[in-house]
Amino acid sequence: MLSHPFDDDKLREECGVFGCIGVEDAANFVALGLHALQHRGQEAGGIITHHPETGFHSAHRFGLVRDNFTKSGVIESLPGSIGIGHVRYSTAGSKGATQIRDVQPFFGEFAMGGAALAHNGNITNADSIRRELIERGSIFQSSSDSECLIHLMARSFQKTIPERMKDALRRAEGAFSIVAMTRTKLIGVRDPLGVRPLVLGRLHQGWVLASETCALDIIGAEFEREIEPGEMVVISEKGVESVQPFAAQKSRFCIFEHVYFSRPDSFFGGRSVYETRRQIGVELARETPVEADLVCPIPDSGTPAAIGYSQESGIPFALGITRNQYMGRTFIEPSQAIRSMGVRLKLNVNRALIRGKRIILVDDSVVRGTTSQKIKEMILEAGAAEVHFRIASPPTAWPCFYGVDTPERENLLAANMTEEEMRDHIGVDSLKFVTLDGLYRAAGEAGGRNNSCPQYCDACFSGEYPVAPHDMIERGFTPKQAAE
Repeated sequence: MLSHPFDDDKLREECGVFGCIGVEDAANFVALGLHALQHRGQEAGGIITHHPETGFHSAHRFGLVRDNFTKSGVIESLPGSIGIGHVRYSTAGSKGATQIRDVQPFFGEFAMGGAALAHNGNITNADSIRRELIERGSIFQSSSDSECLIHLMARSFQKTIPERMKDALRRAEGAFSIVAMTRTKLIGVRDPLGVRPLVLGRLHQGWVLASETCALDIIGAEFEREIEPGEMVVISEKGVESVQPFAAQKSRFCIFEHVYFSRPDSFFGGRSVYETRRQIGVELARETPVEADLVCPIPDSGTPAAIGYSQESGIPFALGITRNQYMGRTFIEPSQAIRSMGVRLKLNVNRALIRGKRIILVDDSVVRGTTSQKIKEMILEAGAAEVHFRIASPPTAWPCFYGVDTPERENLLAANMTEEEMRDHIGVDSLKFVTLDGLYRAAGEAGGRNNSCPQYCDACFSGEYPVAPHDMIERGFTPKQAAE
């Protein structure tokens, strides 16, 4: 089963993490939180809990949360008032390439007791760490870079698990948000640049950690604050203890969280993701005007930007394309004939609305360009007079190495073609992207991008990596700076 067999032309956030402490039947809340974070990973998920009388309990499954953790007996097998969970995509692209042992959270038994860990992001020096650990006798069970942290913790001489985690993370480079647990503590950590998100919430007398605020909403938890870049929080019955195990650095939060990854009802930095996406559409309309009859989103991720484009341009907004909300992942082994239908299985054009009209299609990004071509063909077949693409992000010309499933650079359309060449390749009347400055303005930076000290991580657009991707360089990747 392909992890996204009919939608392989999008960047994929690889993970979502959730944890809670001080609540009755923690597994119920973890399952609900993971359900709210399902958009961050639909291939597999796992939950680990602890009960003071029966110890640690775990369940790891392939597939969706709703299909695995709502079945009778599964949640009942996960007792306790503390628990963490994880949902994932894999960069391998197929379930067959992923073993159940790769599914997080991971668990380790240490001298001072057991601990479980769930990780969102990517450790960019994991290959060298893994080689070193194997040479010293460590035996790995998974292909995940996250397991390196468990082995580094095992080799630390610190007396507590939080201190061992600090030791391990000081060796790690890249981007990470981590939710971990011991028998009595819930731990949350963000990397020094704060590339990947993590928020703290309050649920009655308990506490919650999650990748996004939408996961707090589903369980009725109150948002407290974001975990700061480089911060570790250790939560126990005594409350929340905050420490800073890393040297202070300027935040470089992933700007693609605002463009696509996060749910539109989440917020970061006090800013609504929906409002940022709507404002991207406003910037697009100002930067790339065109005469047309209708502004139509490519659902669902293009909708807020299309609304903003319509509002700013005065061109009517219309739902010219309808998504089949019930397709999901139900085609387990589709035939080649069915697979060749591609996006037609999930998207359908409103012919009566489109016929004879000049259409502006708004999407969040162009990666390989294959989906854009197919949608263009559907719109023209429906009788559109003109098709204009407006993209709510700059051209994606560089791969991400910080926890996002990105094609290799040679497979990124913008890495190999100019904007005009992309327009001709897709076959539309016009193709325009929001500028990097426009994207920054939409995200609340009135002056646009500070080129000498960028406010966000935008490496997928700019090629400027805030943390050197050492593993990938070792494998032959040439960064922009070296290429120039």
